[in-house]
Amino acid sequence: MSVRVRPTHCGLDAAIEVISGKWKVVILWALSDSHRRFGELRRLIGVSEKVLFQHLRELEADGIVRREASEDLPMRVEYSLTDRGQALNDALKPLGAWGREYLPARAVPVPVPRDS
Repeated sequence: MSVRVRPTHCGLDAAIEVISGKWKVVILWALSDSHRRFGELRRLIGVSEKVLFQHLRELEADGIVRREASEDLPMRVEYSLTDRGQALNDALKPLGAWGREYLPARAVPVPVPRDS
């Protein structure tokens, strides 16, 4: 959901609106240090193509992510953070530090093998 569509009541409300969604903060983290192609993001994050595409479009509409398509064949599309996206990522770093310090580490679930 774009911030421009829904009125906000304060700055925090606007920020939460931009990062709402299960994968948006993870996408910001994945783009924090470099440009990434769609497939690379998908493998790194472990999310479906549909959900990743939807979240990237929303982040692009909010001015957080930049989509760059090359004219070479095969066509390459890379995603990166805009200046606004980098500023948002920087603003989220203290929140991440708080989470590491005050919340217990969760055990990573181990995949259960399926019977064939």
